[in-house]
Amino acid sequence: MTRYPDLNDKVVLLTGGANGIGAVTVRQFHEQGARIYFSDVDADAGAALASELGDKAVFRKVDLRREAQVRAWIRQVGKREKRIDALVNNAARDPRITLEAMTAADWNDLFATNLRAFFFTSQQAAPFMKKRGGAIINFSSITIHISPPDMSAYVATKGGILGFTRALARELGPHRIRVNTLSPGWIMTDRQLDQFVTPAIKKKLREVQCIPDLLQPEEIANVALFLASDASSAITGQEILADRGWAHG
Repeated sequence: MTRYPDLNDKVVLLTGGANGIGAVTVRQFHEQGARIYFSDVDADAGAALASELGDKAVFRKVDLRREAQVRAWIRQVGKREKRIDALVNNAARDPRITLEAMTAADWNDLFATNLRAFFFTSQQAAPFMKKRGGAIINFSSITIHISPPDMSAYVATKGGILGFTRALARELGPHRIRVNTLSPGWIMTDRQLDQFVTPAIKKKLREVQCIPDLLQPEEIANVALFLASDASSAITGQEILADRGWAHG
């Protein structure tokens, strides 16, 4: 893991940090010396991770669909720390639902978690960033480039994130707040391996990626660290694809 000295003691907020890519990213920010505040709906896993990491890692259970909960969480952090240096919007749901089977409730729930929540968190965090500048990192997905079946609502939310990022980069740029999208490929998290990744899919990934190695959560966390650090000070309004070249093909 590359060391970014400027991340030491920075105040970082991250959503969906109890499991998967989020948990790995929490760990890596903590190893950089950042003050990491993370949320999730999985209270047990989030509390266990915070307890394990100890110093500078604080967990709070937050349902990102509830604006009041988001507002209370971020304002509490901002008032406590007097600043927020980076916001990592990672939390998302990715169910497989056909167009025929999808209900309005399914659609609305996915948008509430995967896109509307990014607006809530960014709106609340931005005032605490404006004095010093900062970075907002919005997680999207390779799916907006490859259009897999049975994921129309998910892909729509992830495409919306790209537009939201570009607009926000322009709006917040005068305050030296950088806003970028991070779009991972198919990452070998425990959940993906348990539920979706078969030997046939692993074989296909090795064929369609420019580099055949399967992607690991730590590699995506490394990109998030870079985008949060001063090393990426010239980059804003961009989509960073971390997919081993899958979309390239």
